[in-house]
Amino acid sequence: MEIIDTSPYLSLFSAFSYGIASMAMVFINKAVIMQYAHSMTLLTLQQIGTALLIHFGRVMGYTKARELNAETAKRLFPVSLFYNANVGFALASLKGVNIPMYIAIKRLTPLAVLVAGFFTGKARPTTQVTLSVILTAAGVLIAALGDFSFDLFGYSLAFISVFFQTMYLVLVEKSGAEDGLSSIEIMFYNSFLSLPFLLFLIIATGEFPTSLSILFAQSSSISFLAILILSFVMAIVLNYTMFLCTIVNSALTTTIVGVLKGVGSTTLGFVILGGVEVHALNVTGLMINTAGGVWYSLAKYQQKKSKLPKIMSDMEGHRK
Repeated sequence: MEIIDTSPYLSLFSAFSYGIASMAMVFINKAVIMQYAHSMTLLTLQQIGTALLIHFGRVMGYTKARELNAETAKRLFPVSLFYNANVGFALASLKGVNIPMYIAIKRLTPLAVLVAGFFTGKARPTTQVTLSVILTAAGVLIAALGDFSFDLFGYSLAFISVFFQTMYLVLVEKSGAEDGLSSIEIMFYNSFLSLPFLLFLIIATGEFPTSLSILFAQSSSISFLAILILSFVMAIVLNYTMFLCTIVNSALTTTIVGVLKGVGSTTLGFVILGGVEVHALNVTGLMINTAGGVWYSLAKYQQKKSKLPKIMSDMEGHRK
């Protein structure tokens, strides 16, 4: 079993990397969807590219990912199912929901993860962690009062995406800890297991083969091709950093990082792809949201640092 480095520095690096990749991916996906509305086909191509890259990297010795194992694949199948459901609903919601509103809804994920952890018997979080998550969610609701334009279908898809995101983050955290899998290995299993499900979807929804014809026709545009390739690359980066952050830290940490990056994404969304007026409630909600996220980050960092001396003491005790 692989021993996972859980030092505070790796924790911060993985969280920061995931935040940057996640923020960039929102804008890249929105840019692609504005020109190419076939979200399921886009997700399928991203997963094919990820699986092939990891496979050839393993064959050529660039990665230490182990070969696929039937038992492990069976255990990770729910992770893949929830992951694709989350991304599929998220991409579909971006067709009708602007970036600030989309991010506001997705910021409710930390509270959902906290509730899921309670029902799955996970250790009760500290008072500071609980209060910081509640403060973060309160900021979301306050901002929502000033932000939301009514789009029932788009917003329903985004809320469903929150549910699926919560489920797969909790499962990734559990799978990584129990099976000793690296983030690359979980990403490989996820991409491989996704393909049958996604291929069925693009056929069942009628996207295929029309979506490929449109894709080939639009590929003559250099700007569209550049954005499309960038989306493939960033999908791999995002998946890797997300799985790494979840394994090294926790599912709740990953969602809080998503909340923090959402502040920057929302601000840029007003300027770049806006469409939403700024109100006092927006600003107040974002400030409360940011305060909660920073509070949580500091609480988790201090908690991890306090655990290190005990871990090192236990290791020394076993050596004697």
